[in-house]
Amino acid sequence: MLNKVTIVIPTRNEELNIRNVITQVKGYGDEILVVDGHSTDRTREIAQELDCRVILDNGVGKGDGIRCALKAAEGDIVLFIDADGSHEAKDIPELLKPIIEGKADMVVASRFRGGSDEFVGGIEKLLRIVGSNIITTCINYRFGIWLTESQNGFRAIRRVVGLKLDLKENITTIEQEMTIKCLKKGYRIVEVPSHEYARRCGDSKIKLQKVWFRYIYSWIKYCYFP
Repeated sequence: MLNKVTIVIPTRNEELNIRNVITQVKGYGDEILVVDGHSTDRTREIAQELDCRVILDNGVGKGDGIRCALKAAEGDIVLFIDADGSHEAKDIPELLKPIIEGKADMVVASRFRGGSDEFVGGIEKLLRIVGSNIITTCINYRFGIWLTESQNGFRAIRRVVGLKLDLKENITTIEQEMTIKCLKKGYRIVEVPSHEYARRCGDSKIKLQKVWFRYIYSWIKYCYFP
């Protein structure tokens, strides 16, 4: 029976947000694991002050942090939530429920069903939303399914499944890789609505002009090649 939950917060220079995020997720899991990408601010110190377990990744990106978390987590279920305050912690029980009930192997929070602050904003936000929709549509076509979300970092997965996916991506494309590999291996994916907020403090680490081609490349690579 799946009954232990590890909440994973990947971080890199999030001292302005991490305290609030940890406070919000406390009580929803058995363990809070902060996987830090070699922050140069007080992110790790704040997490330790709040009694979280803190480990360092290898410093090559969020994807690497997620792989490290899957190996280090003590829970049967691993829930990932971003450190920028953009995710609704109150929705955590809804992400865990389908896995606990044996109805899903991975559950993804969908901003396209729950709303997103990114739907209102500048051209870069618009391009991110449009790009995400296009790739998700292509994934749906490839596997004959209907998902609204393939890239959201707010998700829960059975730890044993996550380890079997043999994840390779080092950056934020890892969420897309997780989705595709789950589908290729026949694992069950469930979506739940969840609102996505704008980053609370600081600037996004994702620069669209530098990574857009990586999303296209990884979609082709994992959808159509072994």
